[in-house]
Amino acid sequence: MKRLVKGPKSFIFIMILSLVVTLIPISTANAAYNLVWSDEFNGTGIDGNNWSFETGGGGWGNNELEYYTNRSENARIESGNLVIEARKESYGGMNYTSARLKSQGKKSFKYGKIEARIKMPKGQGLWPAFWTLGADIGTVGWPKSGEIDIMEHVNNENNTNGFIHWDANGHASYGGASQAVDVTQYHVYSIEWTSSAIKWFIDGVQFKEANIANNINSTEEFHKEHFILLNMAVGGNWPGSPDGSTVFPAKMYVDYVRVYQDGGTPPPSSSIVNGGTYKLINVTSGKALDVASAGTAPGTNVQIWSDNGTAAQKWTLYQNADGTYKLINVNSGLALDVSGSGTADGTNVQAWTDLGNGAQKWSVVQNGDGSYKLINANSGKALDVSASGTADGTNVQIWTDNGTGAQKWTLVKL
Repeated sequence: MKRLVKGPKSFIFIMILSLVVTLIPISTANAAYNLVWSDEFNGTGIDGNNWSFETGGGGWGNNELEYYTNRSENARIESGNLVIEARKESYGGMNYTSARLKSQGKKSFKYGKIEARIKMPKGQGLWPAFWTLGADIGTVGWPKSGEIDIMEHVNNENNTNGFIHWDANGHASYGGASQAVDVTQYHVYSIEWTSSAIKWFIDGVQFKEANIANNINSTEEFHKEHFILLNMAVGGNWPGSPDGSTVFPAKMYVDYVRVYQDGGTPPPSSSIVNGGTYKLINVTSGKALDVASAGTAPGTNVQIWSDNGTAAQKWTLYQNADGTYKLINVNSGLALDVSGSGTADGTNVQAWTDLGNGAQKWSVVQNGDGSYKLINANSGKALDVSASGTADGTNVQIWTDNGTGAQKWTLVKL
């Protein structure tokens, strides 16, 4: 989804053998990553801590036909999905509306695995995309910022596309089409991005790879932080204009966006027993994660308390299908939960009925010292003892991951 004109007949390709690591790469994705951030879209509205809207018309360098708005008609949360809706309507001097969200200035990443679970419409003139831009685009411009197109789909094609764009004494690009895929059903679109290569996957199956090792072919743009974008364009140089067969409104559904990075430690499943019961001892205080007064009602506060061996301090860890864990308190049968599915620093942690939502999903990530941090899947924030407290009854909350002892927990198998 370009800042400048782009389409199969207008690309400036650098087709250099050294850029292509594997001409026909088919493999499965590397699983040795730790979740560092996600948006599960389980709240009631689009999280302003993660996303902002780009608005306006004018073609966006591609002669696109939509006007991007920040209205709920064009972007909203529905049933655990971000919905981006393109509509045929006159607005801002354009004949179509849609939405374009970006994490610029809020979340940016260098290297790792970036993925989203998406289903999207087919239709002449429709152009949904999941992509990144270099965080320095405001100062260096495009294409010197670099761009990674994780997933683009146009028209009624039975495949998607993955590309990179950069500056090599002018606009350079490399990439191509995926294997056949029914884009109207949910699929996981991802890249694995290291200092050596960028690899594209659908549902864990690789279809393209680019060599960026040692800035080969002036690819230094891919060794710096990028932010994430999600949008659906209407029209443009690549897809062309809609016609009478195009169905509006057209909706793109995004179930989640997740970013993983290789912290150099084994994935938690290698050391955590699925279905095992543990006590969680905070490293700073030496006290246990505890349900206040051994309460059994949803909404009971979670705190730290002197390790006393009671069931209120025992938690059974069950692994979810996405690799995260839910923590079920043995005494109450309630799940470790972020109040109100909150994402702000200081949001309270409580015990609540097991719902299976992102507020109750935790990535259990081993630290270098053998302790663990628990990262909430919905907020991307860590399980934290308020103000690094050590007294019985000190509150437990979520807070930005800062690596302090207040966020480190020793898991003791019972």
